[in-house]
Amino acid sequence: MTYLILGLLIVGGYAAVLRVRQTKARNWALTGFDAPAYGLTPRDRLDPRRAGPPPPPHRRRESQAVADAAWAGNWKPAAAHVEAAGQDWDERWSRLELLDSVADRDEGWLKAWRAADPGNCDAAALEALRMVHAAWAIRGSGYAHEVPEEDMRAFRAMLPAAVGAARRAALLDPANPAPWVVMVSAARGARYTPEQFEELWRGLVERAPFHYAGHWQGLQYWCAKWFGSDKKMLAFAKRAMKDAPAGSPLPGLYLHALHELELRGTLGTTLDGELGKQPVRKVAAALAQVRPDDDRLPLLRHRLAYYAGRAGLHGIALEQFRAIGPWCGCPPWTDTDDPALAFHLARGAAVRLSGARPLPPELRPKAAQE
Repeated sequence: MTYLILGLLIVGGYAAVLRVRQTKARNWALTGFDAPAYGLTPRDRLDPRRAGPPPPPHRRRESQAVADAAWAGNWKPAAAHVEAAGQDWDERWSRLELLDSVADRDEGWLKAWRAADPGNCDAAALEALRMVHAAWAIRGSGYAHEVPEEDMRAFRAMLPAAVGAARRAALLDPANPAPWVVMVSAARGARYTPEQFEELWRGLVERAPFHYAGHWQGLQYWCAKWFGSDKKMLAFAKRAMKDAPAGSPLPGLYLHALHELELRGTLGTTLDGELGKQPVRKVAAALAQVRPDDDRLPLLRHRLAYYAGRAGLHGIALEQFRAIGPWCGCPPWTDTDDPALAFHLARGAAVRLSGARPLPPELRPKAAQE
């Protein structure tokens, strides 16, 4: 018992020292931190409107043209846009999500597409996906006990129909994973048992072993708030990290797992010690190999900077802040009243606690000096 008490006192004292260091670093960030001297964007240039740079003009024009054609009643550009992604299943899913947002305004074009080409798997999968979203819109995002019983009954009645529609879509193109992503997305709301979920999961990974959106949905299923536990969720995220090929953003799923722990108040000592730091280091190494223009990268960089700081890996956090640039319009900074200030304080703490030295003027990024 004496050793246990002594151990607790040591751990508590160490935590107190860390809190003092963090406080001093944040105070320095407010008063003595010259961001450009460390290769970072000046505070007055921070932009809380976006997580990262806007897409290139040609991509914005292409997406707008697809939307405008659909709203005018022409579904063929939408179909061609998805088909052009080929078997890049992540990109194909991203384009389906774009079409889903287009259909939020008017889905007449989708109904026309389904009627004109009933054998098209993408159109059928999109229709099933919209059924899932409609069910969740009724339920809302609250905990189960917060949802009116009438809404919960409607929610639970709609999801089996969505799964059925996705299963029929899967028959139209056995190689296409999109219907399986829809089924995996619906599984937790439909109260699938782990055995039932595993059957859907096998169907997805047989077609797209490293599907990012599919894995995010899988992570949600294995959360403690649904049908798993903190331990199962972390194990799922670590398997994804271990199996992911070079260049995939999938290891970043571990950061979403940490976020889930934080939301539940169970993050605790997960990031303490060498064993806690190792996964964060692995995520950083993996994200360094992801294409710089990958749409998923900015959010992952923000989360990595935040959790690297929480783990005491301040050098890694500083690397991410330099890569992020001026953008601070996403969690965790937008969870505060002043995202730009929260972002600025965090990167100042990363500089201070990493022991970084000011860069020579000739090595500072031009954007940081202007």
